Amino acid sequence: MERSFSEEIKLLSAGKGEVFRGEGILAITKGLLQSGVSYVGGYQGAPVSHLLDVLVSAKSYMEELGVHVEACSNEASAAAMLGASQVYPMRGAVTWKSIVGTNVASDALSHLASGGVKGGALIIIGEDYGEGSSIIQERSLAVALKSSMWLVDPRPNLTSMVDMVEHGFALSEASNTPVMMQLRIRACHVQGEFVARDNVKPKIGGIHKLAEPAAFSYDRLAHPPSTFVHEHAKVSDRRPAAQDYIRKHKLNEVFKGTRNAPLGLILQGGLYNTVMRQLCELGLADDYGNSALDLLVLNVTNPLVGDEIEDFCRGKDAVLVIEEGTPEFLEQQILKIVTRAKLKIEVCGKDFLPEAGEYNGQVVAKGVAAFLGAHKKKGLALAGAGRHVKKVEEALAIGAKALGGPVLPRPPGFCTGCPERPVFGAIKLAERDLGKVHVSSDIGCHSFATFAPFSLGNSIMGYGMSLASMAAVAPTQQRRSIAVMGDGGFWHNGLQSGVMSNLFNKGDGVLVIMQNGYTSATGQQDHMSSAHFAPVVGDKLDADIETTLKAVGVKWLRTVRTYSVEKMVHTLKQALTTAEKGLKVIIADGECMLVRQRGIKAERARLLKEGSRAEQEKFGVDDEVCVNDHPCVRLSGCPSLTTKPNPDPLRSEPVAHVNQDCVACGLCGEMAHAAVLCPSFYRAKRIYNPGKLETMVHRLRQTVISSLSKVAA
Repeated sequence: MERSFSEEIKLLSAGKGEVFRGEGILAITKGLLQSGVSYVGGYQGAPVSHLLDVLVSAKSYMEELGVHVEACSNEASAAAMLGASQVYPMRGAVTWKSIVGTNVASDALSHLASGGVKGGALIIIGEDYGEGSSIIQERSLAVALKSSMWLVDPRPNLTSMVDMVEHGFALSEASNTPVMMQLRIRACHVQGEFVARDNVKPKIGGIHKLAEPAAFSYDRLAHPPSTFVHEHAKVSDRRPAAQDYIRKHKLNEVFKGTRNAPLGLILQGGLYNTVMRQLCELGLADDYGNSALDLLVLNVTNPLVGDEIEDFCRGKDAVLVIEEGTPEFLEQQILKIVTRAKLKIEVCGKDFLPEAGEYNGQVVAKGVAAFLGAHKKKGLALAGAGRHVKKVEEALAIGAKALGGPVLPRPPGFCTGCPERPVFGAIKLAERDLGKVHVSSDIGCHSFATFAPFSLGNSIMGYGMSLASMAAVAPTQQRRSIAVMGDGGFWHNGLQSGVMSNLFNKGDGVLVIMQNGYTSATGQQDHMSSAHFAPVVGDKLDADIETTLKAVGVKWLRTVRTYSVEKMVHTLKQALTTAEKGLKVIIADGECMLVRQRGIKAERARLLKEGSRAEQEKFGVDDEVCVNDHPCVRLSGCPSLTTKPNPDPLRSEPVAHVNQDCVACGLCGEMAHAAVLCPSFYRAKRIYNPGKLETMVHRLRQTVISSLSKVAA
């Protein structure tokens, strides 16, 4: 059963004067349509997946507006779409997840930034620095700086974010430069409202088509000798034009303090909510956003506008730059600006705030309090600030003491019934007989196998790059190595960088492709071989991984149902030990359990509502048969497979137990059978609204069982 975005699609059609209520990323999507965007492309990834998901599902409405939408195969293909705005005066937007997506797209982006754009080009990036963002510790700001693209980082409220979408397009057009928009997880999921405007049909698009292509212009191409002209244009023309637009439209905001203190804070727009909340807690702001300190909120972090920085800093003794990430790009630029302006001011930043990590509430409060403490003679009462920091630290100490030690880590893991879990159990069983093998892991759900109880995966080098990263390792190993990638990773990058390269270089290893039918880790989006591809392109593509692999020359190829653990173990052993040289590919086939359960539960609910027969399966463990050594738990790691106190008063060891989260995937029984474990697992079936015959058979069984129990007693 596919997800429905019908309510979100209704929100996108809100007209002038209507109040839009929803989450941040959907507001951004609405902002694109209000801005007359001609085309939208991208590759899914948290926290911006919703943007593309909703637009793809709203295909008929997009056609009505004349907006072209593409779910691209990767970020590079999305970035290349912006070539349309390089040649024609049409607005285009693309989206992807964080610096990892920006890195994939960097080839196209550098060419785009060199030649510049005619139409507005907006790149929407979901990027955070916190642990929950699952990115490498780099920043797209670095890419914006090196390629001379502009980066906006709006305050996290819906009105500011939507306004910045429209300003982003206009800024791009005014300076002939692509603009990147950074959105943190909290910004994408913040709830709020704004007054909508009518959606605008693009001047060039699916409805208003061009009669003739643009006249050829070599100067637009990122090609020598034009590239040398582009380099000068970035500095002499585009950046000043961007700074003029930023200054004229007041994209950066100054909030005057209430205490007229000679201190100020300069912060990234995306950190505004966190900073204001902590100022309030420190007694330096009220609930209405009135701060005791002057604030300069940089909704545009590249380029900086020198005279805005100078005006804010003039007359102050010190400013604190609140900037996440390292190196401190903004702090360095601000220091250069005030130095050249010969202002006598202390520019602080990473001397009071951490060089790395997320600037959460506790970090910001401590940093601001330390900054104020170092400048305590500047007319600000600090008693409240000190009390708040001390209060937080005391609360943390009390919590740690009550817990008696550090909280146990809770790493992410496979969902209950995940079809990928049995494959890693099978690898462990194969290793038991053959010895340890090098496992090259990949981006995706299967990377959770790097955690206990599997602890499989010696490297993760990028999405779809597991086989490529095994290239230099495999020749150094006595045994063949294994690379693991998902079907999403295969279509994203794995086919070209992994399979094709391996075949070209006559590699000899094993590739396991997890075919669960979706790009699952980002929210079950469709890809080339998805069974439910129709909602995206109007018709299912005749594409599958097995046919593709055969077409490019893979000779040794097996497709195995993931839950068939014994067969998977046999196939892995065969692939690892066969005398046949060359790439061996095992397609581990099993639908994503989240999607499968969504359909099963909806169908069961429908049947129950109708009063029709429905059933629900569950596995269990016979307490009397369980021998308490628990290899079943260690091999499968299923969240629904746990332990409970032994009901036998003569036995103290806990017995295995299957809780109510079980989805009856059958892994526990399959694993026990493949590993020659105890036969304690059973499968039970609960029948709702049974028929007369089933009821009669059930009663007969109960009678026989009851009679046998009495005889045994």
